Amino acid sequence: MVPVEEVTLAQDDRPIIVVGAARSGTTMLQLMLHAHGRIAVPPENRFVLRAYQNRRDFGDLRVEANRRKLAHFICKEKGSGFGDLGLDADATMAEIVAGPPTLGSALGIALRAYARKFGKARWGDKRPSYLANLHMIRDLFPDAQVVHIIRDGRDCVASLKEAPWHRGGVPTAVAGWCRGMDEGARAARTWAPGSYFEMYYERLVSDPEPELRRLCDFLGEPFDPAMTEPSSVAGVAVPERKTWHALTHGEVTSKRIGSWSRRLDPAEIGLCEAVMGRRLVAHGYELTGLGSATLSQWAHYVPAGTHDLMSRAKRAFITRFHHARPRADLADRVVRPATDQPVPTPEAP
Repeated sequence: MVPVEEVTLAQDDRPIIVVGAARSGTTMLQLMLHAHGRIAVPPENRFVLRAYQNRRDFGDLRVEANRRKLAHFICKEKGSGFGDLGLDADATMAEIVAGPPTLGSALGIALRAYARKFGKARWGDKRPSYLANLHMIRDLFPDAQVVHIIRDGRDCVASLKEAPWHRGGVPTAVAGWCRGMDEGARAARTWAPGSYFEMYYERLVSDPEPELRRLCDFLGEPFDPAMTEPSSVAGVAVPERKTWHALTHGEVTSKRIGSWSRRLDPAEIGLCEAVMGRRLVAHGYELTGLGSATLSQWAHYVPAGTHDLMSRAKRAFITRFHHARPRADLADRVVRPATDQPVPTPEAP
């Protein structure tokens, strides 16, 4: 029998990665996890995905000068988001340079340092765009536990429509939600038990404690009642400039469920249900048949949807021929034998 202490240490070193379609509740879930006494999930960064996409630029990380170049990119590159972590950039750079010669290790050092800042045992990360790049998570953090929060796509689109930073309008938002659902479905089918978990926004905001207990069971962590009050850590884990996350500073509420019916016009609802339909139904959401997409809506959606299909085909090719092999040059650590419980089947809202 493996000693309890060894099991705990092994679990402590498993990253918790929060993913979901844009405006699906990832920030709220980040805060719920960050409120846990053992878990730290930082504000969104821009260095993990960019470092992975540009990994060849850093060269052989067994060379100290290349690790230093990577460390500078993570900690001091403009737009990396490292400043939002509130860490000492020079100290983190030194730790990366002295660390193992893999990309995942370098990125993990920065994220572990954030957890260490709060005296937390487990570390994590959160960004909606990771959902379309789950192969990256497996390459960098092979034993990560991915938590996917799912929300009615029509509410996601309505919220994105009003977001000041969103570009591409409703058609792009529709295509992005569909892509996320497809990537999640693939992970649910193919990932090892204990690695991927789905939960629903609607159930989480309607009755947080049971859903958070399910999540903690998956993570192998005790439930912490503080998780039900994420606003208590919003001032720490959500940068003030991100005004579109203002609701995270208040109590968890179910008032936004179904708000798409008054925030989208009939043509937008028609496009959502025409494109998202089977995916919405698969996740337990009912279609209304309200509205019909106009020719103008379809004219704007087709380029967005085509671009999305091409992107997916490209990722599938890369995954099959490039990521199928173990990536010793990338991984944060060697994958341990699976000892986790099977992934619980999520209940539709």
